[in-house]
Amino acid sequence: MLSLIKLPAHLGYVILFALVGAESTGVPVPGETALITAGVLAHHGQFTIQLVIVVAAAGAIVGDNVGYLIGRTGGRRLLERPGFLENHRRQILRQGEPFFRKHGPKAVFLGRWFAGLRIAAAWLAGINRMPWHVFVFWNALGGIAWATSVGLLAYYLGPTAERVFKYVGLGGVGIVVLLAAGYFAWRHFRSGAKAGPEG
Repeated sequence: MLSLIKLPAHLGYVILFALVGAESTGVPVPGETALITAGVLAHHGQFTIQLVIVVAAAGAIVGDNVGYLIGRTGGRRLLERPGFLENHRRQILRQGEPFFRKHGPKAVFLGRWFAGLRIAAAWLAGINRMPWHVFVFWNALGGIAWATSVGLLAYYLGPTAERVFKYVGLGGVGIVVLLAAGYFAWRHFRSGAKAGPEG
């Protein structure tokens, strides 16, 4: 990500948005690496971490919605097209649609932290006709949570972040972040439940 380092900050934000958006659309480019790099540069004062998070989240949301539309239109037609392996392709849809009806929100939200799913989740949601309003909500929530967690980790850890992400992987980091968030939410609700009867 030397391009982010050498260019002025405002162009760095544009590159960050473009790379995250392209990756979210389904193009195999280093969008997540760009976010980590931008977070590390913010640690050194070259970027503003708040803008890094906003730009990355916006790129993720916009890119995923483009990917969803591509999957819903072209991807769906491709699988339904008569010809070679038609029965097999239609079987994929028959299995995928029930899965997305039941687990679609989790797949869209959690997919942000896993490289393969991050590229494919929006396409799969569109192909399997996940309702757009449901997709938009969970996609936005996932994009914001992903940009915030990865951006802040890179920002606070600085250069160490690159080594942590290399050895643990973003999926592992994402799981730790989600577990920590769940734990604190559980503690919060538990303390509120205990305080309730006494009030």
